This record gives sequence, C-alpha cells and structure tokens, in this order.
Amino acid sequence: MTFTLYDTARRAIVPFEPGEQVLMYTCGITPYDATHLGHAATFIAYDTLQRHLIDKGHTVKCVRNVTDVDDPLFEKARELGVHYLDLAAGEEARFERDMVALNALPVASSPRASSAIPDIRGFIGMVIDRGFAYEAGGSVYFDVSKVESFGSMSQYTEAEMLAYARERGGNVDDPNKRNQLDFVLWHPSAPDEPSWDTLWGPGRPGWHIECSALALRELGTTIDLHGGGADLIFPHHESEKAQSEAATGEPFVKHWMHTALISMDGQKMSKSLGNLVFVDKLRETYDPRAIRLGIVEHHYRTEWEWDEELMPRNDARLQTWRAHATSNPELLDEVRARLDDDLDTPGAFAAIDAAAAAGDGVLEASELLGVPLD
Repeated sequence: MTFTLYDTARRAIVPFEPGEQVLMYTCGITPYDATHLGHAATFIAYDTLQRHLIDKGHTVKCVRNVTDVDDPLFEKARELGVHYLDLAAGEEARFERDMVALNALPVASSPRASSAIPDIRGFIGMVIDRGFAYEAGGSVYFDVSKVESFGSMSQYTEAEMLAYARERGGNVDDPNKRNQLDFVLWHPSAPDEPSWDTLWGPGRPGWHIECSALALRELGTTIDLHGGGADLIFPHHESEKAQSEAATGEPFVKHWMHTALISMDGQKMSKSLGNLVFVDKLRETYDPRAIRLGIVEHHYRTEWEWDEELMPRNDARLQTWRAHATSNPELLDEVRARLDDDLDTPGAFAAIDAAAAAGDGVLEASELLGVPLD
C-alpha cells in the first residue's frame, strides 16, 4: 500500500514517498525541566513513524536538536542559581533516560544549539547578503516582507500570526522592527547570558535560526520531513522555512508533520501552567511499555486529555497482549495497513485488541509499535 501522511502545509493527507534514506528533523527539548507526557507524545509519534519507515525498507537519518540557548533555560537557571549548561546537561540526561525507557529508537544525532554558533553566523551572513535581513538597535532581524510566501506553511491570517507571535515570544512590539512579524536572527545578550562575537556585535542567536542552521549542517539543504508539536507551526516553523529558503534559494522541507497537544484539567500541558504529568514519575509505578501504549493509543493528530484511567487501562492492555505473545503474520499485515493510513495507531490498537480477545497472537504487531512483549 501507499503510505499516506498528513502534510500541514497542504492541509491534506498525501502520499509520503521519500527515497531509500529519509532525512528527518524533529524539534527537540529545551532542557530546563523533566520530560512531561506532552513531550513524550511528540517524540514517540516520530519514533512510531521511524519504525514504520524502517519496516517498509527505508533507512532514517533523524536529527533531534537540544535547544540549550533559549530564554526559558536561562530563566530557570537564574531561579535555581546554577549555570545554564549544568542545568541543560542534567535535564538532557534525564530526557534521554525517559526515551530509552519508552523504547524510542536512537536518533542519528541530537546536536545542541550552542554547538552551531559558527554555522549560525555564516547562515545570518548568507541571509543578509541576499537582502532578507537588516540590522537595527544592535540586533539582526529577518524581513518577512521580502518573502511573498511567508505564512504559506501555517496558512494563518496575519491577525492569527500576530496573535501567535505575541503568545509565543515573538516580541511583536519591538520598536526596532520594520514589521511586527519580523523576527530576531541575532540580538544582544543579558549580562548573565552567554555571548559570542559577530560582525553585528556580541550577543546570541534567536530561537528560530538555531534549528535552521542545525538542519542545514546535519541534513543538507532540503529535508524529507520536519516535525514538532502543533504549537511550533507558528512562529517557529514558519520562520525556519522563510529564513532557510532565503539563505539557500532551495526548498527547505518536502513534508511538514505536527503532533496534537495534550491537555490536563482543560488546558494544554505546559511548564508555565504547571499542569504536567512527568514520565519519570509515571515510571515509578508503571511499566514503561504501558506508558508508551497510553501515548500510542491516541492518533498523533488528535488532541486528548489526560485522565486517571489512562495508565490502569494500558497496564491491563499490556498484560493481555503479553499473554498472547505469539506470531501472527496476518495481524502484522493488518497493522502495517493501518499505519500506512496516516499512522492510524488507534486502528492498529483495535486490531491487536481484537486479536488478543480472540486468543490469537499479537507479538510482531506489538513490536512494530515499539512495545516488546518479552
């Protein structure tokens, strides 16, 4: 069957037909706190995608960055009275332990933003030389007016883009900007923040350019798939697309994939609200395989709400599946077909549950979803 996958830019489920090697970039963590269920759901969705692609005969080169130069990390380090890199190293290690426990495949690389400063300086130079950026007030800004297609990936109205930019750190009222939607490529650092020298003065990179520079360095000019949570569609991914194509003159991403957000108590899980369920805490009580099941039972594009029955339900499901850990090639083919249809994991779960209820084996089908039963 043809593998189809929803593309955010086209707002449609379309065939996803990459070459033998799939180049994939997933926006990773800002390492200032533990992995919550919302983070895990995003990364397990891309892990499920990788597993399906590998099962279909592809090799996957997946890059998942670590944003260790960013405002939330600096703010948390100030609050704790620790060096930001020490905080980042500890939280990155905790995240990796959670991913291993959830049986996520290793990624090809997980570069830190701080490793890309030379790449970022060169990237900004290309954007300026091509006439897409300007200096003002000690900062360098990307000029969105020079990109006719700006907004084409998210397909938001200007009013929606302004609202999201204001909500997500876009500083739309910066008086140095020519346009409220212009975004920072380089800006001065606060006294207790890291600073690097450039032709435009000392400072640090803006958030968006870090991922563009890392994707270009690690994967090349054009990548097959770029992913992240739905809250990254704008301004982060729209800005990445604009500046990357401005720098290289080539298409940046062939397919945009975004995962839905998870809620708790009626609001999106977020560190700022504190309505979080942490993976390492769940692991104290539940088998990590049951945690993975609790995530993957939901479709990656469907928002869902945490409830207290999620883990008991999937702990029981795990035990049922384990009781039927024998081969079943027909079920495996059925699950493959479900995954070919926009990663329909709920449909896959329904097929596996039905097979187990009938006393049939579910071993290979469960393993394809990243849940070993031994």
